[in-house]
Amino acid sequence: MRTRLAIRTHAFLERWFPEKRLFLRSDNDTRFIRLRPHTQLLAFSGSALLVAWATIATAILLMDSIGAGNFREQAKRDQRMYEERLNVLAEQRDTRANEAHAAQERFNSALQQISVMQSQLLESENRRRELETGIEVIQTTLRRTMRERDAARTELTALKNESADDATGGSVLANAGPTAESTLDMLSMALAQTAAERDQIVADAQDALLQADELSLKLKLMQDQNDQIFRQLEEAMAISVKPLDKMFRAAGMNTDSLINQVRRGYSGQGGPLTPISFSTKGEMPAYGADRANRLLDQMDRLNLYRIAAESAPFAIPVKAGYRFTSGFGYRRDPKTGGRRLHKGVDFAGPVGTPLYATADGVVTHAGWLSGYGRLVKIQHQFGIETRYAHMSRLNVKVGQRVSRGERIGDMGASGRVTGPHLHYEVRVGGKAVNPMIYIKAANDVF
Repeated sequence: MRTRLAIRTHAFLERWFPEKRLFLRSDNDTRFIRLRPHTQLLAFSGSALLVAWATIATAILLMDSIGAGNFREQAKRDQRMYEERLNVLAEQRDTRANEAHAAQERFNSALQQISVMQSQLLESENRRRELETGIEVIQTTLRRTMRERDAARTELTALKNESADDATGGSVLANAGPTAESTLDMLSMALAQTAAERDQIVADAQDALLQADELSLKLKLMQDQNDQIFRQLEEAMAISVKPLDKMFRAAGMNTDSLINQVRRGYSGQGGPLTPISFSTKGEMPAYGADRANRLLDQMDRLNLYRIAAESAPFAIPVKAGYRFTSGFGYRRDPKTGGRRLHKGVDFAGPVGTPLYATADGVVTHAGWLSGYGRLVKIQHQFGIETRYAHMSRLNVKVGQRVSRGERIGDMGASGRVTGPHLHYEVRVGGKAVNPMIYIKAANDVF
């Protein structure tokens, strides 16, 4: 059975690969090599596999080269878009800050005008009350004088009637008549003078009421204008505070604890962050005082957020062109090939690329450290530490206080590396966290 199968196979191969002989002739001898069908089949298969392998390898290399080129172009486009977005956001932030500053100035001016108007209104109200009191006194005096006048007239009439019937009373009437007439004239003059004073006081009271109505109208218009100013300020505060609050929460930071910690650090008497408020001095709160105090609290919170943002690493340490080559987490070690935890992110670029501090802090290490190479450690507030490794040159010293955006050194290839890049770490309480949490959280703010 096997013989028949071998014969059939040989006959099939003979049809496509007939047996050939390769002659090798020399000066003294001639030899030949027999190329049997199965030998030719093996040679043909090997050649075909070699050609196929070369074709596939070339295609893979070409695809990889094209893909790498597209990736670089995409990275450049993303970087340009990111920079444009940062510029737009910076312009919007500056515009909002200018609007908030202008609104605050208008608000302060309006408060001063309200204070003046309220003082005038209170003076007018006091004057009106004094005039009403004076009118009541004058009316009382007038009624009493009129009663005395009527009584004097009645007495005079009675005396005249008695003098007509009693002749013996003529001398008395003659003596009493001039006295009564002078008394009556004096009372009439006092009455006329009192009536004139009353009319003048009534006119003054009416003028005071008209002035009070005008002041009330002006105060109402001023209150409407202040309402508009309050609304603009409240909108500006909402636009300014909410993105910062969202940024800190996205970074996993407790905003209340953060604010309290910053406030404790800036709580000196008369310090820049001492909360401002309007006092009522035990009286009913003036119009807009509650809203003004709420706005001042929000402005104080915004200022605290600004200080906290300067002390947390919400920035990128590389401002020039770079390539993001490795993220945070487990990866294949570029040296050994094993699986290891990468405790930071890598930004690749040319040697000498400037590197900047991502937040305010104090330098705690500046020198060589094992596989990190030339390393800078910066301690920030809230228990946060940043590390900048594999540097070629250091611009800071231990104990030096640095600010966000201050140049701390240059990118290099010192330590355990495969090429020039920056290894950037963020540690909270000594534990490494993903730096991109802070960088992405600040995308819509800075």
